[in-house]
Amino acid sequence: MTAAREDLPSGPSWEVLPDFERFSQVDDVFNRSFWDPEIATDDARRFFRSYREPLTEWRNAAGFGQRDYAIRNAAWQVVDIFAEMHDRDDLRDGFLSPLTQLRDGPEDRFDLGTPAEAAATVKLVAGTFGADLVGICGHDERWVYTERYARHADEGRPVDLPDGLTSVIVIGQAMDHDLVDTVPSALSGAATGLGYSKDVLVLLATAQWLRNLGYKAVPSLNDSALVIPQAIQAGLGEYGRHGLVITPEFGPRVRFGKIFTDAPVAHDSPISFGVTEFCESCRRCTDACPPKAIADGQPVSVKLNRSSIGGVRKWTTDGEKCFSYWGQIASDCMICIRVCPYNKDFTKRRHRIGRRLAGTRLRPVMLRLNGRLGFGKRLKPGDWWSGATRRRT
Repeated sequence: MTAAREDLPSGPSWEVLPDFERFSQVDDVFNRSFWDPEIATDDARRFFRSYREPLTEWRNAAGFGQRDYAIRNAAWQVVDIFAEMHDRDDLRDGFLSPLTQLRDGPEDRFDLGTPAEAAATVKLVAGTFGADLVGICGHDERWVYTERYARHADEGRPVDLPDGLTSVIVIGQAMDHDLVDTVPSALSGAATGLGYSKDVLVLLATAQWLRNLGYKAVPSLNDSALVIPQAIQAGLGEYGRHGLVITPEFGPRVRFGKIFTDAPVAHDSPISFGVTEFCESCRRCTDACPPKAIADGQPVSVKLNRSSIGGVRKWTTDGEKCFSYWGQIASDCMICIRVCPYNKDFTKRRHRIGRRLAGTRLRPVMLRLNGRLGFGKRLKPGDWWSGATRRRT
């Protein structure tokens, strides 16, 4: 496997240190819930079960009724079909192994022109297939898992990406703003499932197009490698206090996928629009997090537990605390996304002005206005079902 090391920008929110350690997918907190007694609780088992079968007891809370779980699980249907397709072979397409439903391409390669022209064409095609964001970075072996998790065998196995990969095409899918704003709820989980299901279409279609031109292309969701550092390197956004990528277009309300390829494409550069400086003074996500999993202080290099990556100085979210809350509510949680001042519709000029203020010394003004105008408040699930929307705010 070839690796083009392109260091991420060294700064206060993300710095790769000399003692960096690559991460094993076996230690991902979701996978630990299958083998680690500390994580494999009754709540964790109920959490996963709730995506596969109707719950016999519905939580007595708004947004956790049968219709809420029904739409959440329906939104996951497409990506679940692919994930379960090769389950008997201990593969889980998109989550524990790459997406595999692809045809072989020809031996001869189509000339995509200069690297800059090739990159522009890739972005055009991915956008045509439905990508909301597209960035390209060099393939960096540091972010590839040291091993993938084989759930049935309960063991780590080689990732087995092909040799010769030189670039990573990072795809971003925006999540529905109104659904996200109903969190915590099972209803809000439909935004996550729909983001992943849309991502499958874009990744498979774009990868097949590259294969049809004679290039290697491996489409990947949460499998094979860490995507957050790749999204940062591909110029799609900056790293935030809550451990998510904040994009200029959608804030942190984005799901990412990626395609490993050997196509000769130009790489994008990391961007900066003031997120780090803003997050240094903002504590909205930290204060709102029910299990107190989000860092309150300055970025540090600390391995909180075996589900943390070592050797990176950054704001680190405690995955164990975070997932424990997911288990308690039997759904995923995005409160940190809902309350983030960057969680806005930046197609609107007033929000673009606010984003610009957040990148200057006037950022305290933006933060005060954000609170006074009521951004970050929960949209009641019952109101969503009645047709209420935040799209006009």
